[in-house]
Amino acid sequence: MLAMLAAATLAAGVQAADIPTAKTPVLVELFTSEGCSSCPPADALLKSLDHEQNIPGAQVIVLSEHVDYWDHDGWRDPFSSPEITARQEIYARRFGQDSAYTPEAVVDGAKGMVGSDRRALLGAIAEAAQRPKLKIDVASVEASNKSVQAEVKVAPHLSADLYAVVADDDDKSSVSRGENSGRHLEHVAVLRSIQRVGSLDQGFDRQVRVDLPHGSETQKMRLLIFAEERGTGHILGVSETSV
Repeated sequence: MLAMLAAATLAAGVQAADIPTAKTPVLVELFTSEGCSSCPPADALLKSLDHEQNIPGAQVIVLSEHVDYWDHDGWRDPFSSPEITARQEIYARRFGQDSAYTPEAVVDGAKGMVGSDRRALLGAIAEAAQRPKLKIDVASVEASNKSVQAEVKVAPHLSADLYAVVADDDDKSSVSRGENSGRHLEHVAVLRSIQRVGSLDQGFDRQVRVDLPHGSETQKMRLLIFAEERGTGHILGVSETSV
């Protein structure tokens, strides 16, 4: 009888150990530029975080966000946009920075640091993974040659807005001018479109549509949905789906 109980207890323990521990999604935004010679190491670090997923308790969701303020310096970054520069400038003001800079990593909209500082970045991700997050349910994802649609459901949360992002899964460039002239650069999860799709004051339960930028129709892409707190810019929840 004791032997049977011991065997049952052991089996239960093994089954419990086999149950995967839920990971908390953490958004890492990297503000970068192909015109910045300091950015390739940060690009490589972001790519390794995306692929390795080895920070305990964290599901690292990454975005490469290419600013346009380096475009005048000999090389126009094909993935840059003034909208991304404006997004980084908002963070710079919130963090009390003298100005925006590259490479800068922002973790969950709450903390900025040099994007190639592996130790600081891993510490910030691990810290962010300890905070509770809103659950964002995404289903029925479909893509056409002009847009991505999905059914999204999020519980009510006051003072928060919902955003949808379409990002290229990966991109490559051979840079012929500027600070990175002669280099072959690789990027992961390159932001191509970001749209505010609604408020969470009354919750959210409907289809969202994000328009695709020209030239993205044949790309493998990612759809990110995140909740951002008004005023602070903190990311309250984030979800990622392959398209």
